[in-house]
Amino acid sequence: MDNKQIHTIIGSRKNKSAVEKTAQGIFTLCAFIAVLAVASITVYMIINGAPALFQVGVKDILFETQWRPSAEDASFGILWVVLTSVIGTVLAVTLGVPMGVFTAVFLAETAPKKMAAVVRPAVELLAGIPSVIYGLLGLMILNPLMYKLELAVFENSKSHQFTGGANLLSAVIVLAVMILPTVINISESVIRAVPDSLRAASLALGASHMQTIFKVVLPTAKSGIVTAVVLGVGRAIGEAMAITLVSGSSVNAPLPFNSVRFLTTAIVAEMGYASGLHRQVLFTIGLVLFAFIMLINIFLTRILKKGENGNA
Repeated sequence: MDNKQIHTIIGSRKNKSAVEKTAQGIFTLCAFIAVLAVASITVYMIINGAPALFQVGVKDILFETQWRPSAEDASFGILWVVLTSVIGTVLAVTLGVPMGVFTAVFLAETAPKKMAAVVRPAVELLAGIPSVIYGLLGLMILNPLMYKLELAVFENSKSHQFTGGANLLSAVIVLAVMILPTVINISESVIRAVPDSLRAASLALGASHMQTIFKVVLPTAKSGIVTAVVLGVGRAIGEAMAITLVSGSSVNAPLPFNSVRFLTTAIVAEMGYASGLHRQVLFTIGLVLFAFIMLINIFLTRILKKGENGNA
């Protein structure tokens, strides 16, 4: 090998090293920007949301149920709003996640190709529909059905306040439908990513197709499915427009046939005209919502890590 070839090799290695260093710098910068964005949002929410906690009192905001921000003797209790968000999200996830995972299993493992070719684009279309359309459909189709059910359940009641079908049940059903595309698409992708060798080994040991799916494929794809659930929960918690249209947006106890208000709808409904302390409390609601989402993400991440450590 002559000197020219040696210099060429050294030069190419230097160029490669420079490219790798540049790429590493870009990736590091992107990661830093992402962390900085999360930190900035956290600081901003604390700065704007914390003052009302000290001015009104943590107990009066978080553990009282009366919401009368415009009254002469104003009260800013958001306990019902917080419980509505918690219960509504849990019910929507309980309803939507199993349906989404089973649909993903169907598309990835058992569906005929022609049927999958019809169902898969329909699911992708659901993901592209704006949330306000879900709200309008719920308002025009679901709420009248819920009102008929409400009339049947409380036919002889003299104390029930009828909502016209705009209640917690309607909100839960709409949220469950809205998280389906996220859960289905991600779950199907991770199920398809499971190596075929694992399926073949399970079938070779005498397991049936269904046993292979539920004993081998789903446990292997668990981390990706949990990710789908986390994203679905994030959409359920953060949704506002569709829920505003179908929930009634009144501060009440989170009972199935009560008109209710979620954390997001509380902010959307009143931020446009709020001022002074009222506006500060709305920022406090945003801070509570932010903390709620962070706690759920931490909780689900820990469950995932425990599962991975247990399988290791």
